[in-house]
Amino acid sequence: MGFLDINNATKSYGSVEVLHRVDITVQEGEFLVLVGPSGCGKSTLLNMIAGLEEISSGEIAIKGQVMNGVHPSKRNIAMVFQSYALYPNMTVGQNITFGLEMHGIPKPERDQALEKVSAMLQINQLLDRKPGQLSGGQRQRVAMGRAIVREPDVFLFDEPLSNLDAKLCVQMRLENRELQAKLDVTSLYVTHDQVEAMTMADRMIVMNEGHAEQIGTPLEVYERPATLFAAQFIGSPSMNVLEAEATEGRVELRNGASLPISSAYRGPALVGFRPEHMITGPSGPLEIELHLSEPLGANTLLHGRLGGTGEALTCSLPGVHRVNGEDRNITASVAQENLHLFDPSSGHRID
Repeated sequence: MGFLDINNATKSYGSVEVLHRVDITVQEGEFLVLVGPSGCGKSTLLNMIAGLEEISSGEIAIKGQVMNGVHPSKRNIAMVFQSYALYPNMTVGQNITFGLEMHGIPKPERDQALEKVSAMLQINQLLDRKPGQLSGGQRQRVAMGRAIVREPDVFLFDEPLSNLDAKLCVQMRLENRELQAKLDVTSLYVTHDQVEAMTMADRMIVMNEGHAEQIGTPLEVYERPATLFAAQFIGSPSMNVLEAEATEGRVELRNGASLPISSAYRGPALVGFRPEHMITGPSGPLEIELHLSEPLGANTLLHGRLGGTGEALTCSLPGVHRVNGEDRNITASVAQENLHLFDPSSGHRID
């Protein structure tokens, strides 16, 4: 049993089931990230934990107490929304302490809690301002302060950084992760951004069409994806996937090229490998006709197609590389340990 237990949780709207038998055990102090595309069910699951959505079947428990049917105000959960949901007519200080006031906490205790939280978040100088006078990053800190001051059992974050620019997102990712480590509070964080998931999570759940495709640490999911969806969703740029036929010890591609594998599987397969794991050289089995280069400074993404089949491939190389009329073809190989096999029908990993 964990600090937060979700057992066979489903959610249906009429006859349509949108969340399918999700099982998750979250330990105390763990930072768990739910990641997946829009509409995959991650925010619905978060709202069920908060009590904002009723659970259709299954069970949600916090510290061993079943939460099914318990009012949201009785769950001791704090939630930070995408919009931050600050009261525009209140000052920053009033926004932070409003929840304590509604729970009848005396003003001296509210003031003490406000002083502690505002110092932690470095927003002391903002306490008399209104939300409309704040930047996006400052509003995010205020929303965090309102959650922290309640000393909840569980933090829930619903895409809190999606409205910020790229530079501020990087800064707030670091601040949120440092703050969570300092508070040591069990946290669930929803995002569609796999970079946020990879950099922030103790463990992550890859969601797809209401299913928990894979649960594991970011490196476990990256290095050993359980499904084709997880393999292609996690990692930027996305994993290359080619049609193949596996024989014992090798996979034969559609153009006749072959790559060594450690699996004894035989039959149709999809072989995947990440762009950063491709090794260019004169003797590589993969012949690629390049069409476009994307110089990113530290590395370059080369986009092209596999000779003989036209299947799309992306190669990531360190440094700057350009595609020109005389140098549009390269050959590449992939080390055996960096190849992944998937079942073409189910999308599940083949071992």
